[in-house]
Amino acid sequence: MSKKSKSGGNKPKKIPTDVYEAELFRLQTEMVKLQEWVRETGARVVVIFEGRDAAGKGGTIKRITEYLSPRIARVAALPAPNDRERGQWYYQRYVAQLPAPGEIVLFDRSWYNRAGVEKVMGFCTPEEHTRFLRQTPIFEQMLIDDGILLRKYWFSVSDEEQLRRFRARMNDPVRQWKLSPMDLESVYRWEDYSRAKDEMMVHTDTAMSPWFVVESDIKKHARLNMMSHFLSTIDYHEVPRPQVSLPKKPIESGNYHRPPRSLSKYVPDHVAELMGHDD
Repeated sequence: MSKKSKSGGNKPKKIPTDVYEAELFRLQTEMVKLQEWVRETGARVVVIFEGRDAAGKGGTIKRITEYLSPRIARVAALPAPNDRERGQWYYQRYVAQLPAPGEIVLFDRSWYNRAGVEKVMGFCTPEEHTRFLRQTPIFEQMLIDDGILLRKYWFSVSDEEQLRRFRARMNDPVRQWKLSPMDLESVYRWEDYSRAKDEMMVHTDTAMSPWFVVESDIKKHARLNMMSHFLSTIDYHEVPRPQVSLPKKPIESGNYHRPPRSLSKYVPDHVAELMGHDD
């Protein structure tokens, strides 16, 4: 019997691993082409990743940047504001992260913190929240008018799947750091976050700067869907690469003599030790 989603429809069948990996690599290849186009044309690209905790934003960002140059594509994941930043214009610390010509910036959460966690947890006043909803469309219009290519993605995960992912993190030694008291609050305040998200969408989902929702209960599907859609929204093209020729073997003049190995400090061969233990 097929599983059904909360909406009553059948749950989509998961993509086979080999098909996923092949399509992921194809999309990553296209991301490299986009990167070279950005470098060549001086384009400025901003991609915002928002959504529930454990919705798959970080995993998608990792796949996007896996083969990209960190000199061109960088991730902005800002910590909580310090005392000085709290007294600044709200958008100021995010403006400092905006791309220069020839750069791509991926915001792993963004100025929309004010519409989500700050609103729900009371970290901002009602007046500050109202001002944010009024000013953000104007702020984003300014970015777009200045030539920035702005894309906004909301990763949507069900409450059951979010809770399952939180439980999986609890006893995972390499992912425990991803589970914080703030994450647990998102479970207990699920409806509050839903209302805040709905209100945010009403005010900031505009014709010039729309939100694109990514269904993310199946992480692999979410990654492919988001990457494919993002690439389809930018009219990039492949940039010719300069031809490079390599010699058949390293060129040696005969005048160089390598210093004795005893003069250098080498890292111990941990692998050999491990292999020795396997014998």
